[in-house]
Amino acid sequence: MNGLYLPQRLSRRGFIQTAAAAGAALMLPGSVRAAAAAPASPDLSGMPGVGAVGAGPKTPLVFGHRGASALRPEHTLASYAKAIADGADYIEPDLCSTRDGVLVARHEAFLSETTDVASHPEFASRKTRKTIDGETHEGWFVDDFTLAELKTLRAVERLPQYRPGSARYDGMFQVLTFEEIIDFTAAEAAARGRIIGLVPELKHSTYFASVGLPLEDRFLSILAAHDYTRRNPVEIQSFEVANLKYMRGKLGQRANLRLMQLVIAENVRPMDVAAAGGTLTFAQMCTPAGLRDIAQYADVVAPPTRALIPLKKDGSLDKPSSLVDDAHKVGLRVEPWTFRPENHFLAADFRNNAGDTARNEAGSIAEIKRYIATGMDGFFTDDPALGRAALA
Repeated sequence: MNGLYLPQRLSRRGFIQTAAAAGAALMLPGSVRAAAAAPASPDLSGMPGVGAVGAGPKTPLVFGHRGASALRPEHTLASYAKAIADGADYIEPDLCSTRDGVLVARHEAFLSETTDVASHPEFASRKTRKTIDGETHEGWFVDDFTLAELKTLRAVERLPQYRPGSARYDGMFQVLTFEEIIDFTAAEAAARGRIIGLVPELKHSTYFASVGLPLEDRFLSILAAHDYTRRNPVEIQSFEVANLKYMRGKLGQRANLRLMQLVIAENVRPMDVAAAGGTLTFAQMCTPAGLRDIAQYADVVAPPTRALIPLKKDGSLDKPSSLVDDAHKVGLRVEPWTFRPENHFLAADFRNNAGDTARNEAGSIAEIKRYIATGMDGFFTDDPALGRAALA
C-alpha cells in the first residue's frame, strides 16, 4: 500500500503547499467530540510539503474535466478511465444529491442532456420545470430521483454535434456515486503505481440546501470514510463562498487537501451571496483585494481561461491579464477552466479550416501552451492527453 504514495513524484509536481499542516484530523459534524478526544493521527500519506507558489520548479497539474469528456460521455467510468490512461493528474466529479441523499456525479441537477431519462416512460410524470442557479430548464432533475431509480438510466454525450465519437458510447454507462468514483480512483492508482487526485465540485449548494438535501456534511463524511481521500490529493471546488468557508472550518489545513474558489470574472454574484442579500460579485473577487479575501479561506482561484488571456473582438488572443500575478502575490494557485479541442471552442489564432465542429488537436495543444506561459499552476481540459502533450 505504501508504494502508492510516491512522495518524490508528488513533490516534483507540486501537489502540496508548504503551509499545509500534516496530520490535522478530518473533522466531521457527527464526530467532532470523538476526534478531539482521540490522539492526532500521524500523516500517513508520504506526501511532504513543497515550496510555496512561485518557488522552485513548477509543472502545471492536468485536471481531467468530468474525466476525458471530449472523448467519452462525461462523469462515466469510461470518461474517468480514459482521463487517467491519458495522464490526468486529477479527475473531476461534479456532485449533486439524489432524493435519498446520495452524492452522484452529474455536471448539474438537470438530467435531460446527459442521460436517457426521456426514453423511460416510467418517469414521464417526473418531468417538470425548475430554476436552479438562475437557469431555467424543463425536464428531469437529480433530486427527484432515488439512487436506485437513477441507476436504471444510462449516460449520453452532452455535445453530440461536436463529439460524435463520444456519442457512440451512449447508453453504455450508469450514473456513478461519489463513493464509487473514489473506489475506482484508488483501484486505478494501485494498478498504475501513481497517485491520481480528485477534484470534486459541490454543485448548487444553496439550491440543494433549500430542498432539504444539503451537500456539505454528506461530502465530509464520505471523505473521512475512505482511506484514499484521507491520504491523497483532493481539491474541493465551488462557485459559492459559504460552503468553502464551512469546509475550511471543518477540515482546517491538511497536507492532502486544497480548497478551490471557482469564479467567472463577471459582474454576477455567487448564488449563496445573492440568497443572503449580499453584494459581492465574481468580478470583485478577481481584483487584488478580492483575491486577498479568497486567500483567507481557499488555496486556489479557478477562473475561466479567458480571464487569464482575454479574446479580442476578432476572437484571437489578446495580451495576458494580471490575474495570475495578482493571485500569486497573495499565495493563491491559479487553475483555470476549461480547454476544449474542437475548433468551436478555440481562440481564432488556433482554429484550422476543418469546420466549426471539427476536432483540432494541434490547435488545442498550441492554445494550452500559450496559457501555460502565463504561469498558471494547473488547468482543466476535456482532453487530458492534449494537456499532457502541451506540457511536453
